[in-house]
Amino acid sequence: MKHRLVIYGTLAGLATLSLALIAAPADVIEEKFKQFDTNHDGVISGEELDASPILRRLDLNGDGKLTLEEAREAMAQYRGVIADKLKEKSTGKGVATELVFKKLDKNGDGRLTSDELTDKTWFDKLDVNKDGYVTLEEAKQVIGNIVPQHLLNKGLPQTSGLVEADLSALKEQPQLLKGTELGVGHRVEDTALSSLKDSKAIVLAMFNTTCPISNKLAPEVARLEKEYAEKKVTLLLVNTSTEAKAEEVQKFISDHGLKSAVINDPTQSLQHALMASTTTEVFVLDATRTLVYRGAINDQYGLGYSKESAKKNYLREALEAVLREATPEITATSAPGCALDLAKSASVAKTSLTYHKDISRILQTNCVACHHQDGIAPFSLETYADVKEHASMMKKQVDRGAMPPWFAAKQEGRSHEWANDRSLSERDKTELLAWLNSDRPEGNIADAPLPKKFSEQWMIGKPDAIVEVPQPIQVKAEGIMPYQRAVIETSFPEDRWVQAYEVAPSARAVVHHVIVNMHEKGSSTLGRENGAEGFWAAYVPGNSFRVMPEGFAKRLPAGAKLSLQIHYTPNGKATQDQIKIGLVFAKQPPQYEVHVTSLAQPKLNIPAGDANHIETKQQ
Repeated sequence: MKHRLVIYGTLAGLATLSLALIAAPADVIEEKFKQFDTNHDGVISGEELDASPILRRLDLNGDGKLTLEEAREAMAQYRGVIADKLKEKSTGKGVATELVFKKLDKNGDGRLTSDELTDKTWFDKLDVNKDGYVTLEEAKQVIGNIVPQHLLNKGLPQTSGLVEADLSALKEQPQLLKGTELGVGHRVEDTALSSLKDSKAIVLAMFNTTCPISNKLAPEVARLEKEYAEKKVTLLLVNTSTEAKAEEVQKFISDHGLKSAVINDPTQSLQHALMASTTTEVFVLDATRTLVYRGAINDQYGLGYSKESAKKNYLREALEAVLREATPEITATSAPGCALDLAKSASVAKTSLTYHKDISRILQTNCVACHHQDGIAPFSLETYADVKEHASMMKKQVDRGAMPPWFAAKQEGRSHEWANDRSLSERDKTELLAWLNSDRPEGNIADAPLPKKFSEQWMIGKPDAIVEVPQPIQVKAEGIMPYQRAVIETSFPEDRWVQAYEVAPSARAVVHHVIVNMHEKGSSTLGRENGAEGFWAAYVPGNSFRVMPEGFAKRLPAGAKLSLQIHYTPNGKATQDQIKIGLVFAKQPPQYEVHVTSLAQPKLNIPAGDANHIETKQQ
């Protein structure tokens, strides 16, 4: 049997259960304790204790047994240490002084010279003892542990890249905006509001049935409806879609238990009047229909992130201010959601590209494998109507490189390297963006490609065998969930060679990724002996299955176990998920065994400011 090493680009930096355990609240600690206590005897010991190195650290008395009470006491001690360290890290109002110092300290000698801190005014301020150098202690003495955001933006030099490095460019959270530049203080004229004369406040809440963030925020909208109805606050739901069917809107309303009246805005006249920007934006009008707040409902959800609960409740705070006849402290924020595509002006660019001749083929090649009816993506892009409906969000996500999901860095002068590379070619990206920025002509349907056909369940065809997680996993409606773990026991009496696999959740809308590890018969599914060697399959955005070339296959040993690490992302509606894995077996033993091995280098040491540092690892 020949072996061929195949290296996959997969998710990196996934949080471990043990790390999450350290910072967890009491109820989560108990939940995670039960996950490690596999025999349910109330004690983690023996093989269970070896599942993670952190568990032995929690064994305070060193007796080789960890109880829940002992774990909680150890957690309290760890949290104290972590809290002290977090005080020195970034906050929402700035960046840790230590991080800024290290960025400026190009040679890493622990002190800044005038060549490294080139602004003379700042150098003189921070050089407290006037010895010609600035130390970290001196910087903290003058600035404190946190460099305020306004100094990063204006005063302190050479730090513009620091904030970008600390915050992912693909994440969006609400940002404070100047309300008077966005219509705050002006009267909103719309006939749909003329009958609402007795309302102390009116809330116009944008929504879209296919926008994931709209769905996540819907439970909070339902709570607001109930809490403010008796306070004479009228909440109206504005359907931003120009294509959504009545039954789709009704399902969204019923799924989330919403009671408010729905305003359909197919001509986008109300959206134009409000200058709406996203499908999650809300507008608060006082009794005279003066706009007093516009922006996000809260900060719990955004693009690329979720929180267990909101820290800022912008809409609630605005309503409370209106009810006491005061001006809201915050009058405008951005509202992370799906970008709205308001009708373009007559002067928009023209293009010879058409949907049927050009764009449909680009989408078929790069997008619709996920974005099809009942696919793993949140909405379909199979038709011209689908694309028109989501054009603005497509433009935003393609332009900033968030879609298609492929984040491996491109290296100049090097050819295509990854078998599962989903990135757009430069030609496809240029043409797609050119069409999206134009008047978006449909073209002649006679030029259209053959439609893609997708199996209702299995992309790999009918599996030879299907294995399944033993019990459904409950997924809550809101917030975040710790990574879940499940084990599938296979019962094949002899080794099998797997030529294709597919990971199929039953509730795709709430599954972000699944990592599948294989464990030989008799080995522990908790232990670390398999490590990356046991990595066997994955389900990630844009890649839910793998079909290996002829002559290649993965070995599934007789009696093996498959352990699954599952990341769920609640989407506004409680549900349950039970994952299946479809397997297609090779008809004969393969010429090459596909095997995954680790090339890990955990101890990276990149000098501050080095833009071209190289790390190596040999195996």
